[in-house]
Amino acid sequence: MDYIILIVGFALLIKGADYFVDGASSIAKIFKVPTILIGLTIVAFGTSAPEAAVSINAALQDSSEIAVGNIVGSCIFNLLLVIGISSMIKPIKIQRQTLLKEFPFLLLTSIILFILSFDVELQGHVKNTLTRADGLILLSVFSVFLYYLIEMALTSKDAKDQLEEDVAKMPLPKSVFFSILGFIGIVYGGNIVVDSSTTIALQLGMSETLVGLTVVAFGTSLPELVTSVVAAFKGENDIAIGNVVGSNVFNVLLVLGVTSVIKTLPIDPKVFFDMLYLLGATVLTFIFVTTQRKTTRFEGALMSIAHIGYMAYIIVRN
Repeated sequence: MDYIILIVGFALLIKGADYFVDGASSIAKIFKVPTILIGLTIVAFGTSAPEAAVSINAALQDSSEIAVGNIVGSCIFNLLLVIGISSMIKPIKIQRQTLLKEFPFLLLTSIILFILSFDVELQGHVKNTLTRADGLILLSVFSVFLYYLIEMALTSKDAKDQLEEDVAKMPLPKSVFFSILGFIGIVYGGNIVVDSSTTIALQLGMSETLVGLTVVAFGTSLPELVTSVVAAFKGENDIAIGNVVGSNVFNVLLVLGVTSVIKTLPIDPKVFFDMLYLLGATVLTFIFVTTQRKTTRFEGALMSIAHIGYMAYIIVRN
């Protein structure tokens, strides 16, 4: 029964995020908020809403292992499996700007997370935590990334035209209804996922960290997987890669930033291997995308195998 409830929770999260984005974007459009800002704030938040709902709920319920594991596991899943599967469907070409700016920023994000979490060795503290001060640092770095996105979008005619097409306008009452319904779905779905996954972990003798890194990370990353796979089929390379890079940056800087500001997050020592693996996965992906400025089917297969191997290791480790 807990597994069915978990699936229902994931469905509420994903559908709630869709409704919230549609409704909130439409409201912004009605009140003449610039479309480019809608895309960079509301729509971008929508892809990270499942991770945000789960991590914030987990922190509030003293399940910090799920909160941190969910983010780290989702980022590894996005890099290795989402890009890996997308590349196997169709080789993905990479824009020069993504190589020179966005991927290095993603690597910097992973390094910052590792440094801020490694308190015992680096600062001589009794235990490793993400404190409110750490959260403010993550949010400060996120503000720099957001500024870069806005500046890039405002100077790119193609980006503005694309967003004009993507944001639909509905009647105001319907927009408000969709926004409220979506928000309720996100909050309630996140609560269900945390409760059911914690119960499953206890029943199976699994740690909350393992559940966060596997089951919860997979469920909250489904929107990214579907988006990138569909984009790969359609040949939309920018979406397939940009979706992953943007989602990982949002997850680490915004979601973990907000979560740790709300409540200090203790870090399970086991997660440091996973953070290092995330760093390694980021470097590996960067190496693959810099060769001929594209990822091949063979490289996609290697990335997928790397994720399968990682999953096998952490399950045995528990």
